[in-house]
Amino acid sequence: QVQLVESGGGLVQAGGSLRLSCAASGLTFSSYAMGWFRQAPGKERELVTVITRSGGGTYSTDSVKGRFTISRDNAKNTVYLQMNFLLPEDTAVYYCAAAATPTRVWTPRRADDFDHWGQGTQVTVSS
Repeated sequence: QVQLVESGGGLVQAGGSLRLSCAASGLTFSSYAMGWFRQAPGKERELVTVITRSGGGTYSTDSVKGRFTISRDNAKNTVYLQMNFLLPEDTAVYYCAAAATPTRVWTPRRADDFDHWGQGTQVTVSS
């Protein structure tokens, strides 16, 4: 059974930092591109950032470029999201997702491209 278990969410002040982790099991981790999505109340789920199978390439949405960094440790079956200079607008539930792909270079960006999802972890940024 595939499981993606997120941790690291919480309450932080604007300008602060938070590091999310997503531990994967039940899948060949290195065969999946990994992504982070977020969903704020009343808004649609949106892509935050994604990383290729090997970790050699990434894509991030414009609103988080320069502030958020995705990384992965294939030996630990874990993907991370380092969030710096947090803003109240970053408040959302953050979801880890895995996309099966036969290529090493593809960065899937649509929610429909992802095959497995975590339960989500709440990030709240106070002003």
